[in-house]
Amino acid sequence: MRLLGKLAIGVVILAGAAAAAGWVLSAPQRLDEATLAAVGQGDASRGERIFLAGGCTSCHAKPGSQGDARLELVGGVELKTPFGTFVAPNISQDPTDGIGGWSAADLANAMLKGVSPDGSHFYPAFPYASYARMKPSDIGDLHAYLKTLPAVPGKAAAHQLKFPFNIRRGLGLWKLLYLSDQPVVGFAEGTPDNVLAGRYLVEGPGHCGECHTPRDLAGGPEKRQWLAGAVAAEGQGKVPNITGGEGGIGGWSEDEIAYFLESGFTPDFDSVGGSMAEVQKNMAKLATEDRAAIAAYLKAIPPHPRGF
Repeated sequence: MRLLGKLAIGVVILAGAAAAAGWVLSAPQRLDEATLAAVGQGDASRGERIFLAGGCTSCHAKPGSQGDARLELVGGVELKTPFGTFVAPNISQDPTDGIGGWSAADLANAMLKGVSPDGSHFYPAFPYASYARMKPSDIGDLHAYLKTLPAVPGKAAAHQLKFPFNIRRGLGLWKLLYLSDQPVVGFAEGTPDNVLAGRYLVEGPGHCGECHTPRDLAGGPEKRQWLAGAVAAEGQGKVPNITGGEGGIGGWSEDEIAYFLESGFTPDFDSVGGSMAEVQKNMAKLATEDRAAIAAYLKAIPPHPRGF
């Protein structure tokens, strides 16, 4: 009995130590002072470009809204996944129901670290795993632009998640595995500037990998199959391969990719559909050189066979 008792005590101590380590490792991590200083005051005219590249209206505009109403970022879009239903929040300038009370530092911590102003983890349905690759100054510009948009009252519904996914603290461990500010695709020295500019737009604010890359059982992106296509996060439908591999867009030229982003028409004169239609509307408003850069990047990345 003495031996069993000692073993039991040892198990309890080990379990306690593991729990304590998990608690420490899962703690939300905020940006350091140097990064926050780089956020700056922001420029609203530059911030509009980041807003469009990020497709903020696709999730945060009221479902079904058109025209200027798409700038009323009241939220409400539901994303039904195997982990539960996530609801896009109000990110308008309403100080109570939206983010009107957020500072530029608050927005930077949210987008680069996935941490809310109250110090809790955001769920990665908010694609901070991609935004983590953004320049802090672009976050400052985006904050300045958001300040020009209307305040719209109305709090979005809460997420509907089951145990254990409703325990936010565990997201700290998820971040240890999947949150990185490093580019996904490495390029050799001397790579053309437009390819690098496209990498920034696709891997960062554009967060294209969030939909076009397969995910593992923990919901993290399978970077070895970057942009190879995936089952839709909602579990229904397929998101296409946008690499040059089998089932992808290897037969499209750079000009054809850029034209698709501008017009919504494929080289076969088919039209964009599904959730990509919302993305394309935003891309069409970017500068010509931004769409060209995205196309150059997509032609330069490694090809992968279809990921679903």
